[in-house]
Amino acid sequence: MECDDVGGHMRGLMIEYAPANRSLELLRPLTEQKIVIPGSTADMMQQQKAREKQRLELSYTIALLAGGCAGTAVDVTLFPIDTIKTRMQAPCGFRAAGGFGSVYRGLLGAACGSAPGAALFFSTYERVKDALMEGADEEYHPLCYMAASSCGEVVACWIRVPTENVKQKMQAGIYPTTRAALNGIVGSKGWRGFYVGYGSTIMREIPFSFIQFPIYETLKKRGAQHRGRALQPFESALCGSVGGGVSAAITTPFDVIKTHLMIGRDRQGVPYTGWRSAVLRIYQSGGAKMFFRGIVPRTVWIALGGCVFFGSYETAKLLLVEQLLPDDDQPEAPALG
Repeated sequence: MECDDVGGHMRGLMIEYAPANRSLELLRPLTEQKIVIPGSTADMMQQQKAREKQRLELSYTIALLAGGCAGTAVDVTLFPIDTIKTRMQAPCGFRAAGGFGSVYRGLLGAACGSAPGAALFFSTYERVKDALMEGADEEYHPLCYMAASSCGEVVACWIRVPTENVKQKMQAGIYPTTRAALNGIVGSKGWRGFYVGYGSTIMREIPFSFIQFPIYETLKKRGAQHRGRALQPFESALCGSVGGGVSAAITTPFDVIKTHLMIGRDRQGVPYTGWRSAVLRIYQSGGAKMFFRGIVPRTVWIALGGCVFFGSYETAKLLLVEQLLPDDDQPEAPALG
């Protein structure tokens, strides 16, 4: 009897307090929510995080726009030197490819691809670099630059390679106009024809970036430490010129192979079947020195191009920072380094 009485009493208590327990269950999600009081420290921290996220997104937009401006500036300004370099590397020879005549042939195709290609490169480079450098020791920063620039090149080449195919075929005198080049490439190999030489371009661009960007970033960082301030655009341009010139000279053999593959055939008009056949025939045509044809105009072109490219990038970046970022966020913009 006593046990039954105790059991009944406990059941009564459970029934009596059940509504209250259900109310607490319903209120629990509300009590677990963090209530931020306007003007409190938590509110200020949330606003700071939101501003930082917005500033970061804007910085990537600035990198994209500034990169597009820089790519267009360098390709249009130095296009004649690029044409001369391509004709020196052409299997048919410099004179047969056009010599010094019509050095702006293919400019339209290059201009159409330069802005989106450079924009994709810089936006990818900045995002990957920020992700890799977060928490990394300074001694590993050059590796971060290499990896980020390689990712940028792989992405940018999806636009750069088709425009390079059109441009170089016109520079070598294979097609007289952009429309003829487009129709000829599609007619001979279909849409895949625009990506002939993609692999050899990647083989050229990744080693090029491996050398160029660590040199550029290191010179820029050392220069800023020496002067005790951030470098001006023209000073950053000189750093880019040194990095570009050294990289261009070292990677010239890859550029020669890429040019031959994009032109598509050797001096006798026999098509290449791949990069191995291109390497073999280039060597058979004149030995190892053939892989360095056009090294002088290529080095001069890219050294000057590095100056114009990075100078334009830094200048456009500063102008865009002033226009797009709020005043309190302007001290730091998307920078290469």
